[in-house]
Amino acid sequence: MTGLLLRDAAVDGARVDVRVAGTAVAEMGPALARAPGEAVLDARGGALLPGLCDHHLHLHALAAHHRSVPCGPPEVANRAELAEVLARARPDEHGWIRAVGYHESVAGPLDGAALDRLHSARPVRVQHRSGALWVVNRAAARTLGLAAGDCPGIERDDAGRPTGRLWRADGWLRERLAPSGPPDLAEIGTRLARLGITSVTDATPDLDATAIRAITDAMGACSLPQRVRLLGVPLGHRVPAGPRTGPHKIVLADSGLPPFVELTERIRAAHGAGRSVAVHCVTRTALVLLLAAFAETGTRSGDRVEHAALVPAELVPRIAELGLRVVTQPGFLAHRGDDYLREVPGDEHPDLYRMRSLIGAGVQVAASSDAPYGPHDPWRVIAAAVRRRTPAGRIAGPAERVDAGRALAGYLSAPDDPGGPVRRIRTGTPADLVLLRGPLAEALATPSADLVRATVIGGRLVSGS
Repeated sequence: MTGLLLRDAAVDGARVDVRVAGTAVAEMGPALARAPGEAVLDARGGALLPGLCDHHLHLHALAAHHRSVPCGPPEVANRAELAEVLARARPDEHGWIRAVGYHESVAGPLDGAALDRLHSARPVRVQHRSGALWVVNRAAARTLGLAAGDCPGIERDDAGRPTGRLWRADGWLRERLAPSGPPDLAEIGTRLARLGITSVTDATPDLDATAIRAITDAMGACSLPQRVRLLGVPLGHRVPAGPRTGPHKIVLADSGLPPFVELTERIRAAHGAGRSVAVHCVTRTALVLLLAAFAETGTRSGDRVEHAALVPAELVPRIAELGLRVVTQPGFLAHRGDDYLREVPGDEHPDLYRMRSLIGAGVQVAASSDAPYGPHDPWRVIAAAVRRRTPAGRIAGPAERVDAGRALAGYLSAPDDPGGPVRRIRTGTPADLVLLRGPLAEALATPSADLVRATVIGGRLVSGS
């Protein structure tokens, strides 16, 4: 195959043929003649869109998630079911059980002692669905040398003994687990391509050289066909050819906010290195701290607030004044919305994962997945932004609903400009494309991954036919 000709595709409402040559769109027009050796795909009037970009996910965590034991809702509902799942689980090659997605609604607050009562025969590590906490049982604690551990994230009781809870200690944990290398990304690349995703931004903080190399190698081997931007590249580190360096990730941890001076120094250091910042921010207090820090440091084009899970109405104008953009995850409402409505005070429900009010104030907003912690299907995220319906059918913040076209627009914005202008298919633009089975209006009326027919990345058909 020396090229690809898409016949009768709907582009911006017009029915045209689209020729792909090399890595770009080479020609557009009615009834184009087929070139020698060119593959032909009859679009049959289906909408042809620029490839979707997920502006916030975690590639290796997503790959690991798919080979881990689910231990939270909806798969696991109570303590008995959790014990049964752990008993049935197949350990990895080192004898460990890795479980993910835990929530307190299953068996209450979990620590090492509670986990030991559920399963003590083998080393077990359980990740809270927030991604911020790991809990290990006694066998795992011994293997890790937890009692002598020097990681600040190791929670200890009043007597100084580890509780089995590790807060934001992923790097420390990886260093002490038997080496197995980062998980293979081929399956994730295939899954994302089937959804129409051609570009991703990996939001994992503090990436080490091994993780960066694994992503680079997967891209080079085309097992990960998507274009990739990395937020977790350390300042001053040069990434090899393949992924791009994005804004510098800063985490305002729910378990302990940094001193104001420390935060401003980190922002200034990133700006001084020529990078904007992408700041993990999920609480009202964290957002107040962050906006005060930006008032002190000034902002740089591209500075981002990640998640913005709770945004008081009075802070919306300030976000706009500072020129910040927001990368948020309305998919969490469809996934965990009932927990939010139960745990968050009623007067703060309108503040959850705002979209419409931020857009109305002039803030650039893009929806994203935060996969594996949220649903990785962009069409489910779009539907959640439209409906804002919880699993039990309640509406979380009805005034923040947006129409499906606006939710899709965030996925169609450029990887380096989330929430910016929608990319258009034109002669000379990169051939990163997604073909739908029907007209765009159908996809907007009922957003679903089933409507994705084919995905092209860099001129190569990577999914569908």
